[in-house]
Amino acid sequence: MKFYTEEEALDRVLGCKGTPERDNYETEMNSFLMGDAIKKARLSKKLTQEQLGEMIGVKRAQVSRIENGHNLTFATIAKAFKAMGIGASLEMTGVGKIALW
Repeated sequence: MKFYTEEEALDRVLGCKGTPERDNYETEMNSFLMGDAIKKARLSKKLTQEQLGEMIGVKRAQVSRIENGHNLTFATIAKAFKAMGIGASLEMTGVGKIALW
């Protein structure tokens, strides 16, 4: 039985980096992870989706979509973290990284 690294498995299933399928997967995964980070931050602040929505000027349903990785923009991400008093830093390297504090 051969074991594959995550990168090798993705290459075999979705194609190499730069292919449309792989790029789409990575975009969707990054959106999901960012939405999950917003949800975890909201829960750690003991806020409801409705309360966070009021803080950033959107309805609860929009917060739900954001936390599920949909309708994410950099402005929305920044608003959400700023409203919760969480600093964020975007580091542009080969792989975009966001640090929260």
